[in-house]
Amino acid sequence: MLRFFILFSLIVHTCVAAPKTPAAPAANPAKKWLTLNGQEPAVVARGGFSGLFPESSAPANDMAIGTSSPGVTILCNLQLTKDGVGICLSDIRLDNATTIATLFPKAQKTYKVNGQDLKGWFALDYSADTIFSNVSLVQNIYSRPSIFDGQMQISAVEDVQATKPPKFWLSVQYDAFYMEHKLSTAEYLRSLTFRGINVISSPEIGFLKSIGMDAGKAKTKLVFVFKDPEAIEPTTNKKYSEIQKNLAAIKAFASGVLVPKDYIYPLDTAKYLKPASTFVADAHKAGLEVYASGFANDMRTSFNYSYDPSAEYLQFVDNGQFSVDGVITDFPPTASQAISCFAHQKKNLPKVGKALVITHNGASGDYPGCTDLAYQKAVDDGADIIDCSVQMSKDGMAFCHDSPDLTATTTAMTTFMSRATSVPEIQPTNGIFSFDLTWAEIQSLKPQIQSPFSASTGLLRNPANKNAGKLTTLVDFLEFSKAKAVAGVLINVKASLNAAYLASKKGLGIVDAVKSDLTKSTLDKQSTQKVLIQSDDSSVLSSFEAVPPFTRVLSIDKEIGDAPKPSIEEIKKHAEAVNLKRSSLVTISQSFATGNTTVVAEMHKGNISVYVSVLRNEYVSIAFDYFSDPTIELATFIAGSGVDGVITEFPATATRYLRSQCADLNKDQPYAILPAEAGALLTVAAKEAQPPSSAPNPPLDAKDVIDPPLPPVANLASTNASGGAPPNATRSGTVATAANIGLSILAVLSLGLLLAA
Repeated sequence: MLRFFILFSLIVHTCVAAPKTPAAPAANPAKKWLTLNGQEPAVVARGGFSGLFPESSAPANDMAIGTSSPGVTILCNLQLTKDGVGICLSDIRLDNATTIATLFPKAQKTYKVNGQDLKGWFALDYSADTIFSNVSLVQNIYSRPSIFDGQMQISAVEDVQATKPPKFWLSVQYDAFYMEHKLSTAEYLRSLTFRGINVISSPEIGFLKSIGMDAGKAKTKLVFVFKDPEAIEPTTNKKYSEIQKNLAAIKAFASGVLVPKDYIYPLDTAKYLKPASTFVADAHKAGLEVYASGFANDMRTSFNYSYDPSAEYLQFVDNGQFSVDGVITDFPPTASQAISCFAHQKKNLPKVGKALVITHNGASGDYPGCTDLAYQKAVDDGADIIDCSVQMSKDGMAFCHDSPDLTATTTAMTTFMSRATSVPEIQPTNGIFSFDLTWAEIQSLKPQIQSPFSASTGLLRNPANKNAGKLTTLVDFLEFSKAKAVAGVLINVKASLNAAYLASKKGLGIVDAVKSDLTKSTLDKQSTQKVLIQSDDSSVLSSFEAVPPFTRVLSIDKEIGDAPKPSIEEIKKHAEAVNLKRSSLVTISQSFATGNTTVVAEMHKGNISVYVSVLRNEYVSIAFDYFSDPTIELATFIAGSGVDGVITEFPATATRYLRSQCADLNKDQPYAILPAEAGALLTVAAKEAQPPSSAPNPPLDAKDVIDPPLPPVANLASTNASGGAPPNATRSGTVATAANIGLSILAVLSLGLLLAA
């Protein structure tokens, strides 16, 4: 056990610890906070780093201290054993967070707690020795890592204090219940002489009053906890909503209040923010500090935050009107970076380093991809490069859209079901393809936001704007980029999916169309804006070789683990940069980062720039090693792997990170956003609990870089006036009537589900 904690301490402090060196005052001017006392809001870690490790376990507390801002507060939720020993767990029942139900399967009991019957295993039925000797912790939220389950002891209050947290907060939730069963939390606290306890909180007024004198002598703050507004406070038998009406009365026995975050920012039924309540202003007027609870990176919250947990913290501490005095969180590093690094950040700050922020279909995390609104949001968010994946309409219009199939990202299924076809050269499933519709027909469609994790997790993106915006032609996209003076554009031609088929079967030359539109925009005759031409096909990139201002980017869609010299030499014949998958830089197994490849270093040796894609904010797409935090993932690829750019659907998150001084690891400062160390978390878990080792990614083969020339553009008859197919065109994989009927039924069912949602 001792060896375990020594190893863990080394991991924390060498791999992910935030530097605690004092900052130079000139480089980091003092921020002005709208808290009660003008001080920086406190970061309070509920049960340590409970978003990663079981609550209040030794690793959870060590990790919270090692990765958070210097003044982090560790919170222990107090429960009492049969012999009056204090342990740290949120729930009065032990079965959801420990192995007790397995050890004592027939010992379940029912108690009345605050007027409600609760069934389970309770700490007061067991001695401390029984609990410490037999029972171990498990993660009580199933979306969090389970590989640490059953390996860590329950912590006594004294165990947590022994970690020497900068500040220690004890939460006493059930004093009245324990008093009914001849156990006194007040006497327990007196036995500790309140030593080392900076804050004590409780939802029970009688308890706070009973310890007021002792707390005052020990200079321990007392905080009154508001529960659900309709719940009953046990001392006064009043609803918490009634107590809220007289906050001044609380000042007589407490110096602060703790409330669920929706007391401050309520949500409407669609999960968007309502205007802030006056709670913080009213409490501050009464001389009370305000702490907000309920923060976690992996919980669904308001769509206003675009799945970016730092954005939520900033809403509470840096909104220009008020700031809470502290936040209670399961992910203290994220709260630390929001407060220490991002609060009061000016939008016009220069970025740290040279990494580019490149969009993926514009700001497609907030609006339907490749629409005018997605591009405008990307510009507003500070993206360096905005992108257009080029598709072709039947009548030869080049426009921006992620795929030639319009079914998932537009309302085509409701309008053009009869035009569905099968094109095996492009995809194995039926679709409604842009090259079968005129531009006028495509313009009649509404775009539709893509939520890549909705099917598996139900996580939707910005449903209020799911059909907002309009699709744009390549010409209009290029003119927009010039008008907005963005640093550059990325034009993506997915040849392996589209270009060869369009040329040979549809008589459409997508490469020629791109060249023509770039010439019209004069971007081929200037050096002000960067132009990136991206393709997964070397023959497409070679066709742009004669345009020196352009940077050619080879998209490598397969996972690779190595880039041997012959493959790099082959890349250099066709491109100056590569776009790689995230898993080609950091290997992942069961949501854990298992190792780093040397691909970026090998590419850089060959003078090839590296961009990584696709980065998203949803926590389900982010490895546990990144703390379910998109900012830590950005730091891992930019500061850790050294990529030259990130391709993201949420450019606001990336630009905010790069504008923060905390992104500069060479700067002397009290907190820095450090890259994750792949494999570090797995070493903490027992070997038998770790995911099985997987085969390493294969090296990139030089022959994988070489593609055959594109076929010449077929000379097909022009589209007839009715908008039908050219008379001599051969439709690939003509669909039988039964197939169309099947797709139509699927479309109707899908439409019904969308409308029901």
